[in-house]
Amino acid sequence: MRIGIDLGGTKIEILALDDQGRELMRRRVSTPRHDYGAIVAAIAGLVTGVEAELGQTGTVGVGIPGSLSPATGLIKNANTTVLIGHPLDRDLAVALGREVRLENDANCFALSEAVDGAAAGAGVVFGLIIGTGAGSGIVIDGKVLRGRHLIGGEFGHNPLPWPSVEEVVEAPACYCGQKGCLETWVSGTGFADDYRRATGAAVPAPEIVAMAVSGDGIARASYERYISRLARGLAQVVNLIDPDVIVVGGGMSNVPSIYDDLPPAMRAYVFSDACTTPIVKAVHGDSSGVRGAAWLWPAANPAA
Repeated sequence: MRIGIDLGGTKIEILALDDQGRELMRRRVSTPRHDYGAIVAAIAGLVTGVEAELGQTGTVGVGIPGSLSPATGLIKNANTTVLIGHPLDRDLAVALGREVRLENDANCFALSEAVDGAAAGAGVVFGLIIGTGAGSGIVIDGKVLRGRHLIGGEFGHNPLPWPSVEEVVEAPACYCGQKGCLETWVSGTGFADDYRRATGAAVPAPEIVAMAVSGDGIARASYERYISRLARGLAQVVNLIDPDVIVVGGGMSNVPSIYDDLPPAMRAYVFSDACTTPIVKAVHGDSSGVRGAAWLWPAANPAA
């Protein structure tokens, strides 16, 4: 049995899978986001509770909104800030009496879709979550590409490529300390911010899309800028790793038109005579993170 944990800012979800990836049990609790010790206790309680109910133990993988620093072994870059500076994997191992594998939640998303989702069978998979932020991961031959600094596949904190003069001038500040990061342009938040800059109105991304479809010219122009920016970002991904498939999740993945509009917008920026990279919607949706965490272990035996 494989157990996956998705540690989010508002909820902690647990999923138990059998060896064939069939769901055995799913539970969730609210995240005590301001109390690190309570987070560790909540995860341990979920695991032991599920194992007791199913009558078996399993491997444990955890998807987190951040990553472990290879220099210190402590959590870094987490938007659940109470995790930062703590050895979460070691603390969970002590609480559960076994090794626990941790991975960035976007990497878990990409792994889930590569194992048995929209990219099943593909050799090189780029998974992109575009919602409140823009997170991403790379899976090659079924394994997460973590990288030397554990930031492999970090799409959102590269600059917008091939920017216009206006985009250079208007480049939004990013929480990371830089300006004009892709996340500030291509997340759902970035899309809404673009419309707000054009109109002064704070309108959620889904409503802007609906307005664009209904013929609103300003909303349509904002949508076209969004597609151009995301296409340039993804073209850069194709130029760097040439993935077999790009899988999209998060709120903006629910906009049907992006799957038709992105490929032609990418072609001018891809260093090839053609660009045929499929861009597809995630199969497992919001469950991809917790499923990917479960797949961090290749076998059901915790000692494997």
